[in-house]
Amino acid sequence: MTRSLVRPLAVLALALSAGAVSAQEKVVFATNWKAQPGHGGFYQALVDGTYKRYGLDVDIQQGGPQVNNRPLLATGKIDFLMTGNLLQTFDNVKNGVPTTVVAAIFQKDPQAIFAHPNQGYTKFTDLAKAPTVFIGKDGQFSFWQWMKAEYGFKDEQLKPYTFNVGPFLADKKSAQQGYSIAEPISIRKQAGFDPLVFLLADSGFSTYSTTIETRLDMVQKKPETVRKFVEASIIGWYNYLYGDNKAANDMLARLNPENDAAAVQGGIELMKKYGIVDSGDALARGIGTMNEARIKDFYDKMVKAGLYKAGEVDLSKVATTQFVNKGAGLDVKKKLAGGK
Repeated sequence: MTRSLVRPLAVLALALSAGAVSAQEKVVFATNWKAQPGHGGFYQALVDGTYKRYGLDVDIQQGGPQVNNRPLLATGKIDFLMTGNLLQTFDNVKNGVPTTVVAAIFQKDPQAIFAHPNQGYTKFTDLAKAPTVFIGKDGQFSFWQWMKAEYGFKDEQLKPYTFNVGPFLADKKSAQQGYSIAEPISIRKQAGFDPLVFLLADSGFSTYSTTIETRLDMVQKKPETVRKFVEASIIGWYNYLYGDNKAANDMLARLNPENDAAAVQGGIELMKKYGIVDSGDALARGIGTMNEARIKDFYDKMVKAGLYKAGEVDLSKVATTQFVNKGAGLDVKKKLAGGK
């Protein structure tokens, strides 16, 4: 190649590179807590370049005890928000906040009730006879009301859970709330035994969890941006669960020092064990799947529990399935996990 051609080609290459960078669309995604394995698929999509391959420059902003990212979505300061479960979205719709769910990463809410082994608690209904059940403030006004309405738990059993497992460990007859993908690890580390885990989802608490919310105007005016973010996130989750997740876990540890290697790996294994992410409809339709019948089922249960009135929430505004249920990422899973 002559010298006269080298320089123009080099200039062209730089121009193409600059064009590729400028084509990346800036997207801000906020979580509802500090970085942890339960957020791992999003960080996976960031560090392995999946978001970039979809043309997105994604900024993930952590939540935390002093950080409330929820109001930032409605005001346009963030584009997407990771939310806990459908109760928060029901409240938004009830109060006229123009947001909607576009994907449900967790098919099961990881909320669980823990008990000591060998105390006569073999199924969830047995816990209704426990003398003490430690429940946090938020839980008392949400799933505890469902537990009372559906299974006969009584307020006389209730004691406040302050996110310290000490009182539970000291009382072998007690039960305690917690995350099925976190507390079993800390309880084993502190007390040397595996607690019994009764997942609320397996007893009918049918909410989706770790949902992706966005504004209605994003769905209406930027549907391609929403599609790309949802699909890239889904692929990130498949890669995190079944592929090489070291870089994502390293990022989790940098962002949140509480993420020691054992806790992170344990959280991933528990997500798989309990089918938190990849189970039910997701096995055929892909991670993130949702259906209107299940959303209605959960709402009806919350009406029965006294959290809402019948017809108070327009369920058609709670979620849209236009970006999920298409099997995105199933080919990635097949490649990584041999179809398992």
